[in-house]
Amino acid sequence: MGKRRILAFMVVLFALSVAGCGTTINQVLADPARFRNQTITVRGTVDQSASVLGRGAYRITDNGQSLWVVTTGGAPRNGARVEVTGRIQEGFDLGSLGSTLKIPETLQSGLVLIAESHRARD
Repeated sequence: MGKRRILAFMVVLFALSVAGCGTTINQVLADPARFRNQTITVRGTVDQSASVLGRGAYRITDNGQSLWVVTTGGAPRNGARVEVTGRIQEGFDLGSLGSTLKIPETLQSGLVLIAESHRARD
């Protein structure tokens, strides 16, 4: 019985550690429907950002993949490494931010992460 409990504890510990790792941008881009209506956390480096009238948009990149993030607060600076928590939305219209950031038209109405929070990473 003792070995079973230890094994069960190790399985639970492993599951919790994997759950805390977050989601990669590549996973989101590969299957956005899988993440619809869920709060997820992704990490990356900001390579474009802008704030207009209290709203912000920025693109984060990780391992060659990138994802646009829309926020009601200001956008982090270019080069910042961030962890962003929010919800994936398809068909989001960036409106004036799309032209401000010179986003390609195919992305202006595409897949974005609506940020609930972000924080800097070291």
